[in-house]
Amino acid sequence: MTDQPDDNRDDGTDPNQIQREDYARSAADIERQRSIFDQSTRTRLLPNAADLARRQAIMRSAKWMLPLLALILLGSIAAWPAVQRAVIMHTGTMAQMSHVRVKSGSMLNPTYRGLDDHGRPYMVTADEARQISAERIDLSNPAADTLMDNGNWMYVTARDGVYIQHAQLLDLTHDVTVYRNDGALMLSPSADVDMRHNIIVTDSWIHGEGPIGEIDVQGGMLDTRGGIMLFRGPGRMILNAAERSN
Repeated sequence: MTDQPDDNRDDGTDPNQIQREDYARSAADIERQRSIFDQSTRTRLLPNAADLARRQAIMRSAKWMLPLLALILLGSIAAWPAVQRAVIMHTGTMAQMSHVRVKSGSMLNPTYRGLDDHGRPYMVTADEARQISAERIDLSNPAADTLMDNGNWMYVTARDGVYIQHAQLLDLTHDVTVYRNDGALMLSPSADVDMRHNIIVTDSWIHGEGPIGEIDVQGGMLDTRGGIMLFRGPGRMILNAAERSN
């Protein structure tokens, strides 16, 4: 009989133990993994000259920036009341500007201010202004308010007008009314007002009423600065009784 080989040879392994290939490591792998966890093999990288220069520059910048930011913060706290006043003034200005509107190339409720040749202020307002050219402005329902030499004031209104801004001339038409605070009132279809010299001239008829009486003439000139009135006839004048007695 032929002897059968014995499969149960004793090779030093346990036949019941499971062998895994992912646990199989070579000696080189074991040495490399141990070197990673070996603290004695770790070395700390020292910064080079460029890194040191960059860090020093950051520190110097921080020494200047932090006090500067603190100064800006303190300055903003100190300036806040002035900023608040400016905001309030801006709000008031915007509220006034809300009354001035621009519509279809024209301005509603415009106001033009200036000074005569003696430095006295005057003001021209209107319901609507239309810029015709660099010099000419057409006005609807214009009104001019000016001071005179004696401290009195004069108020002129009309239904239509043309304001020559740089020449300070106001050409009024349709229902021109001149009123002075001494009670004098003059009516005319048209008139030219020189705002710079405070002179009113008209070639149309004039009807005037005042403390001295009434007058109707064919034209005239009123120099509000010197208190001079020149009239062109024919005309008529009716004096009050007190003036006739004088």
